[in-house]
Amino acid sequence: MAADLQTPAWFLWPAVLGALHVAALLSRLLAHLAHCLRRPRDFRRCYGAWAVVTGPTSGIGRSVALELAGRGLNLVLVGLDAADLREVSDTITSRHAVETRTVVFDLSLVSTPQGDEALRRLRDAVEGLDVGVLVNNAGVMRPGAAFLHEGDAEAYVRMIRVNLWAPTAMAAAVIPGMAARGRGAVVNVGSGSSEAVSSFPLHAVYSGTKRYLARLSRGLAAEYAGRGVDVQCQAPLFVATEMMAGFSGVWRNKALAPTADAYARAAVRWVGRGGPLCVPSLRHRLLWCLLAAVPGCVQDWVCLREGMRQRRSSPASACTPRASN
Repeated sequence: MAADLQTPAWFLWPAVLGALHVAALLSRLLAHLAHCLRRPRDFRRCYGAWAVVTGPTSGIGRSVALELAGRGLNLVLVGLDAADLREVSDTITSRHAVETRTVVFDLSLVSTPQGDEALRRLRDAVEGLDVGVLVNNAGVMRPGAAFLHEGDAEAYVRMIRVNLWAPTAMAAAVIPGMAARGRGAVVNVGSGSSEAVSSFPLHAVYSGTKRYLARLSRGLAAEYAGRGVDVQCQAPLFVATEMMAGFSGVWRNKALAPTADAYARAAVRWVGRGGPLCVPSLRHRLLWCLLAAVPGCVQDWVCLREGMRQRRSSPASACTPRASN
């Protein structure tokens, strides 16, 4: 008679842990789908009649501004170039029955005398307005594809001002009014490079500034939840914008990288939902789940190889503000 075979208990543990991991991933995806199926919010009723968007002249920022206008919000557009601001303002008003105001603000000058003057003009522009939504979208990725010692120090300072100090100053400018009215939403556009992967070599300063936005959003969400202000960091992965032009085709694959318009539709739908850190795009959520199963050392190796490829083909250069992704 054959001896009874019994599976050892230690052999079952990996299967149990694997099943729990799959269940956790499925629950996240189901929660994501549930959010996507919910009825869109009436932003004017929930938050207010006006939205402030930084970096609205291209990429994600432009698409988000148009999407918010489609929801009936008037817009204060904050950007670097007056002509570009006029162009996007004209485009918005030609498509939607909303008002727009523009503020020329070089965000790389935040915390300088010129930046203080621009911030004063911004405060004047929003004074008396029912500002319900702030989208801190403007950001820069240059110098990138470079070792830290190879980049220009002043360029790094400008990057930090645009990506880190400017969103802080913008939030400080509008949150008091939101808190006084008991409603509002602040959206900081972060990056999956600081959340979904273990590191982003040769873009370390960029991912560090985006990590700051995630932590800032968590803190502000806790501070202002009782005052009716939703604060969140949205962390996209790859979006088909100019900022991604230097990445290889594999990274910019259409299956992974939605268009800016497609991403903006998802991003606006998720405003105030999904907690202080969210991933609006379903494609990005699926990729995030896949990356969670990849060891950190493998992620580091792949990201470093891509960074070195960019470094060979496009040497680091001075940063210029543009829409972040």
